[in-house]
Amino acid sequence: MVKFLWGPLTGISLGLSYFETVLLTVAGMMTSVVVFSVVGKAVSEWYSRRQRAKQKPRFTKKNRRIVQVWTRFGVSGVAFLTPLLFTPIFGTIVAALLGAPRKLIFIHMLWSAVFWSATLTLMVFEFGDVVAEYL
Repeated sequence: MVKFLWGPLTGISLGLSYFETVLLTVAGMMTSVVVFSVVGKAVSEWYSRRQRAKQKPRFTKKNRRIVQVWTRFGVSGVAFLTPLLFTPIFGTIVAALLGAPRKLIFIHMLWSAVFWSATLTLMVFEFGDVVAEYL
């Protein structure tokens, strides 16, 4: 649930099939999405208060990039990048904080989870042996 790439790696290490690994990876991400879309606003408000208390700048380079992605691509852009650049938790909180409706967050995070889970699991299953040789 926390870091998307661990799903495929765990699936292959447990000897699960490709489809079992994909389904469990999607389920892990969607569990995070459901939980943090419900509590997303509260977590983001808590985080903002904490940052203000520490007197950290509100607009960092990272925050500006996230807003650029949101401005250009909306929820679908954030959802697409969530498994790769963000964690499912952070991506969901960003989408909730920027005002996306919960239903839209679920839909976009679901297709993103299915796409990236299938892609990364295929890569791990096909090229895992090659990488294991170098480790």
